[in-house]
Amino acid sequence: MRIPRLAFWATLALAAAAPWLGLYPVLGMRMLCFALFACAFNLLAGYGGLISFGHAALFGGAGYVTGLALTGWGWPFAAGILAGVVAALVIGLAMGLLAVRRQGIYFSMITLALAQIAYFYFLQANFTGGEDGLQAIPRGTLLGLPLQSDKVMYELILTCFVACWWLMRRVVESPFGRILHAVRENEPRAISLGYRTVRYKLGVFLLSAAFAGLAGSLKAVVMGFETLTDVHWSTSGLVILMTLVGGLGTEVGPIVGAVLVTLLEEKMGAISRGLVHLTGVAWFSQLSDSVGMVIGAIFVVCVLAFRRGIVGELRARWAAPTR
Repeated sequence: MRIPRLAFWATLALAAAAPWLGLYPVLGMRMLCFALFACAFNLLAGYGGLISFGHAALFGGAGYVTGLALTGWGWPFAAGILAGVVAALVIGLAMGLLAVRRQGIYFSMITLALAQIAYFYFLQANFTGGEDGLQAIPRGTLLGLPLQSDKVMYELILTCFVACWWLMRRVVESPFGRILHAVRENEPRAISLGYRTVRYKLGVFLLSAAFAGLAGSLKAVVMGFETLTDVHWSTSGLVILMTLVGGLGTEVGPIVGAVLVTLLEEKMGAISRGLVHLTGVAWFSQLSDSVGMVIGAIFVVCVLAFRRGIVGELRARWAAPTR
C-alpha cells in the first residue's frame, strides 16, 4: 500500500505545480474537467454496468444552466455551479426513470434518444444563443479568491477533481458499491436475494449525473462560453472513448484516457507539422483537420491491443505471476 500512496501524493504534487512548470493552465483545466466527466461515466458504466449514450445532455445541460445563472441572473460562482449540478440531476432523474428498467442496448438507445431531445431543446431555447452558444460567462470570485487568474482557477478545479475522485472511490468501496457490483455481474441473482435493483441503478445514475454536471459547469466557467458541441451525441461518444482507452472499471483509467485524448485534440496541429517535417509527406498536414479520424484509429488499436484499456492491461500484466 505504501508505494501507491507515495505515487498518489507525488502525482498530486506534480499536478498542483504544473502551471508553474510550464503547463498552460487552461489546457490543464480542460483535462481535469474531462477527467471528472470520464470518471463520472466510469462510475455508471464501469461499476454499474450501464453504458449511457446520453451523458452529453448532463454535461452540456449543466454548462448552459450555469452560464445562464452567472450571466443572466447575476448569481455568484458557487450558486451558479450548484444550479448546473441541480439541472444535471433533474435531467438525470428524467432519463434514469425511463431507462434503468431496461438493460443492454435498450438502455443505451433510450439514453441516446433522450439526449437528442435535450440537444434540440438547447438548440431552439432562447437563453442558449442557438448555434452561437452562450458567451461571456464570468468567473467571479470564491471566498475572496480572484478566479479570473488562470492559476487560481486551476488550483480550484484540481481541488474539486481530487475531492470528487476520492468520493467516487468511497462510493465504489461502500456497501452500496458492493451491491452495484453484484447487480452488474448477475442482476437476477441480486433480485432473488431481495435487492431492489432498479433503485440501485437509479441511484448510481443520479450520482454519475451529478458528477458529470459538475464537470460541465466547471468547464463552462473555465472556457467562458458554452456551445451545442457539449450537448451533441459526439461528446457522449468522446467520453466513452476516453474511458475505454484508459480502462473501464479502473480507478485511474478514465483520467489517463481523458488526458491522452484532450492532449491529442489540442496538439494535433503540432503533431501533423512534425510528421511533415520528419517524413516530407505533405499529406500529414491534413491530420490537424481530421482529429476524429486519428482518435478513431487510436481507439481501434486500443481495442485490438489493449482490450482492458491502457491501465487495465498494465494492471493485469503487473498482477500476472512470473515464471
